Amino acid sequence: MPKNKNAFSFAGGLTGGRTGGRTGGRSSALAAWRRRTVTRAVHAGWRWVQGAGAVSADRPGRLRFGAIGTGTKLAFPQGTVFGEPWIRLGAHCIIGEQVTLTAGLMPDLDLGPEPILRIGDGVVLGRGSHVIADTTVTIGDDCYFGPHVYITSTNHSYDDPHTPVGKQWPRMEPVEIGPGCWIGTNAVILPGARIGRNVVVAAGSVVRGEVPDHAVVAGAPARVVRTWDAGQGWQPPLRTPAPVPVPEGVTPEELRALAELAEHLKAAEESPTAGQ
Repeated sequence: MPKNKNAFSFAGGLTGGRTGGRTGGRSSALAAWRRRTVTRAVHAGWRWVQGAGAVSADRPGRLRFGAIGTGTKLAFPQGTVFGEPWIRLGAHCIIGEQVTLTAGLMPDLDLGPEPILRIGDGVVLGRGSHVIADTTVTIGDDCYFGPHVYITSTNHSYDDPHTPVGKQWPRMEPVEIGPGCWIGTNAVILPGARIGRNVVVAAGSVVRGEVPDHAVVAGAPARVVRTWDAGQGWQPPLRTPAPVPVPEGVTPEELRALAELAEHLKAAEESPTAGQ
């Protein structure tokens, strides 16, 4: 009897194991399918929310800007936005997620008849950037800003050594950024900065004072590291050749074919037997 019992237990264990394995496999597959379904649903829902929450001239939501041009869009979620009646946005601008745009020291102030923050046409403000306009800030057409750029017309003062810095009245100076500039990631533009046209501000730079047209600045505080001269070109000279624009009418497939051909030619040139 013990022998039969052991045999029965052994057989039952095998059967139960196989059944349990099948059941466990089905459960795991069902759980994985549920996770994938929920993930797709969440992503689809978030894309819908982003589309519905984006702000444009046709769909301003709660925001009532002094002006917002055709084709301009503020991605959702927006950052802190107040003083909208004194903010003017040009046409075909792209304002990334979590970008802060403020006019005035605090909400619900009457700032007078003139705009405080002017942003030109074709401006791109990268995700997480801040534009703080307690006094006038002007950004020219076709300026591109990387993520997390900070522009402010206000700075803390610390004249009184006995009063906490945060309680002292701040200093405010206008900021002006000329057209066609590229401002790199994490750059800081301080009060009183006047940046010329087609200026490159390197990532992480801290800019104050005046920057001439067609210059490259870098560092904290930022210094001019390259300038352009009509006779001599860029000084010091650029270390890499200028990129060649894609000709009109070229398809993506043709570009991929050219890239593959270039790789084959380079590999052939680098081959040890290439010159034999």
